[in-house]
Amino acid sequence: MKSEGQSRDCRALPENYKKFHKEVAGFIPGSRLFCDPLRTLAYGTDASFYRLIPKIVLKVRSPEEVSKILQIATRCKVPVTFRAAGTSLSGQAVTDSVLIVLAGSWKNYSIHDNGERIILEPGVIGAEANRYLSPFGRKIGPDPASINSCMVGGIAANNASGMCCGTSQNSYQTVESMRIIFCDGTRLDTGVPQSRRSFAESHRNLIKEIEDIRNEIHNDHALRERIRHKYRIKNTTGYSINAFIDYFDPFDIILHLMIGSEGTLGFNAEITYKTVVEHTHKASALIVFPNIENACRAAIILKRGPSSAVELMDRASLRSVESREGMPLYLKHLGEEAAALLLETRADDEISLKRQVEEITASLRPVPTVFPVLFTDSKDESEILWDVRRGLFPAVGGARKIGTT
Repeated sequence: MKSEGQSRDCRALPENYKKFHKEVAGFIPGSRLFCDPLRTLAYGTDASFYRLIPKIVLKVRSPEEVSKILQIATRCKVPVTFRAAGTSLSGQAVTDSVLIVLAGSWKNYSIHDNGERIILEPGVIGAEANRYLSPFGRKIGPDPASINSCMVGGIAANNASGMCCGTSQNSYQTVESMRIIFCDGTRLDTGVPQSRRSFAESHRNLIKEIEDIRNEIHNDHALRERIRHKYRIKNTTGYSINAFIDYFDPFDIILHLMIGSEGTLGFNAEITYKTVVEHTHKASALIVFPNIENACRAAIILKRGPSSAVELMDRASLRSVESREGMPLYLKHLGEEAAALLLETRADDEISLKRQVEEITASLRPVPTVFPVLFTDSKDESEILWDVRRGLFPAVGGARKIGTT
């Protein structure tokens, strides 16, 4: 039941929002549908420094609810924004319109083919997915810094990659299929032939438009090569239009356009990932250089070697974490121009790992360093280093002056 206060708050909405609210209230209880100033303010921020206060907040628990809500939103001409965990640093999950938040029932998963495939609902936390896969020696490809709190829905919607997966193991490269809900409420399972056939029949114009764009790009050599060049590097800005040159089938194109679309093309109700190997042996090193130029020279060298991840940290970054537990004491006494690379190398056995560490160490000898290059294969010590990197954004943010970004 709606309270008198909530009814009063809803009466202040624009007419199309009132209509939207009234229709949605027919099947969403008041505990999951609100527009009062206090709660909408609370939902006005995600992990970024942006604030947009939504007019209405909805908590959804099933694909059926999402489908009906999107139909109503389209009919009422009301924009909607989806939020999973809200760990975005760029403001993708804030809105001044309708915010649709995943309630706590999107946690189902299933593992197939001895761990080589995993089906996940969008509310599964990334680290939880990896724990489910751990007994099989596998993991999902994306490894964003916020993997311990971000959800699979956001990982796919933002094509969040992370420190190790780069472009070869991100969601775009490892997605196999997806259950999508479009703005007209239609549902498509790209992994089910019958669903594809039904969608092709009901949405002929959409399929034709996708095919026309694909053909136009394929017939324009300069455009095709420009797109190919843009996506050779780590590029998650805008839509994944490389799907038009990487795939021919319109459903494969739709699937890969959904990756990185930030919820603007449809709702990801379920995703199937092809998993990747989780190497059992790892070694990490924090290498300090006298300046950022030498750190960048080293990064170029490391790109050609057996490094799984290389992260650059400037002096401001190092200063923000120098007092954290487990950090080397020397960080507090570095010069103002110092910079560091945090790197990791992985292998299937100890002998291979030792060989890779020696190869990396030898390759960096021409580059001046502040201290000798030292690796650790201790899991605890490595976790401290990488936890610091994962927490770098809030650490730097906490050190900034109030009122600045």
